[in-house]
Amino acid sequence: MNTLSSISTLLLQFAFFYPLTMAWMWMIGAVHYYWRFERRTAGMQIPPILDHYPGVSLIVPMHNEGENARETIAQLMCQRYPLFEVIAVNDGSKDDTGAILDDLAEQYPRLRVIHLATNQGKAMGLNTAALMAKYEFLICIDGDALLDEYAAAWFMQHFVAGPRLGAITGNPRIRNRSTLLGKLQVGEFSSIIGMIKRAQRTYGRIFTISGVVGAFRRAALHDVGYWSPEMLTEDIDISWKLQIAHWDIRYEPKACCWILMPETLKGLWKQRLRWAMGGVQVLIKYLPSLLFWRKRRMWAIYAEFLLSVAWAYIMGGVTLLWFLGLFMPLPQPLYIQTILPGWNGVVIGVTCLLQIAVALRLDSQYDEGMGKSYYWMVWYPLAYWLLNMLTTIWAVPKTLMRKRNSRAVWVSPDRGIQQTVQTPTPAAHEHYVSTKS
Repeated sequence: MNTLSSISTLLLQFAFFYPLTMAWMWMIGAVHYYWRFERRTAGMQIPPILDHYPGVSLIVPMHNEGENARETIAQLMCQRYPLFEVIAVNDGSKDDTGAILDDLAEQYPRLRVIHLATNQGKAMGLNTAALMAKYEFLICIDGDALLDEYAAAWFMQHFVAGPRLGAITGNPRIRNRSTLLGKLQVGEFSSIIGMIKRAQRTYGRIFTISGVVGAFRRAALHDVGYWSPEMLTEDIDISWKLQIAHWDIRYEPKACCWILMPETLKGLWKQRLRWAMGGVQVLIKYLPSLLFWRKRRMWAIYAEFLLSVAWAYIMGGVTLLWFLGLFMPLPQPLYIQTILPGWNGVVIGVTCLLQIAVALRLDSQYDEGMGKSYYWMVWYPLAYWLLNMLTTIWAVPKTLMRKRNSRAVWVSPDRGIQQTVQTPTPAAHEHYVSTKS
């Protein structure tokens, strides 16, 4: 009984201290990144001046993006960069995406369109475009995204100065904010995604390049074999492939991209489950590679994700024991009196709100009006942690049961309620075309 009691106490302490410790690590790392890299640089409206401007290929794979294709391509054509092309891949769309892209190709000489007869998946779309691109440097976005007009310049300042730089992850910003879920995700993308990328860059390795906006050196992609068609999250996988092969990855918060996100629970569940399954795939795939000393710089980030999976299962177990204790007697070490926040829940909640406040302050220079979202963040800890716990618990067995090496093909996601979207600001977007006003 004493052993069981000790184990129970240890697990409960981990469930409390893990999110608390990581929140402070992320805040400290993000503030350090800001102090070192961001605070002295000009605003995103004043792009860097480069010694030379290598050509850039802007790549956008699309599947059933008829509603978004015109807007996305029109915004890409507004890039304030001297030498670029746009490659759109119509990956087996069932709607009018192909016809729209062909029409746009006649309108824009910079646009090249590639048609794939069947749904091959995002990774294959990216691979096809990368092999056919004119230029060495690739900027890849999603088919519903609006790339900031100065993004190419902000990406290229890193590539010009860093010959061992393989990729850069940009800064995705939420456009649709008409529901509570939309407002919560504005805070999430700053407090979780933006803050963690800053912190991970400070500590040495980045878990993933953002799938909706990332830039790549084609030589680095060629070195690691490009994107993997069987991976559910090709962005996580390519990030690990590059870093294990000793290519560097950086974060550029000024390279903004405005995206649509799910605003229904069903759509959000499907998206986050896919993300969780992609992370589990990476844990399984790259474990043998990390057993070598030369790969030690990836150990910390691997351990971080592994601990997050363990935390989800521990919290799931705690919740289950509390529920069972309502209906049946349990041994004292296993009895959970309540899962409602006590003093420890208040500490974690306050820390989380502080984390969000710091993150919103860091990202406010790229996204006007973000402070309005802070009011809604009181719901964020419960909503995010509950969703993360449930998707992670389900992702592990679902990933293990998935047929090995089966191709990950497109499944059209929930794009939210698009009648009200955030216009990209504060950069000057006099050429911005909005079809959803």
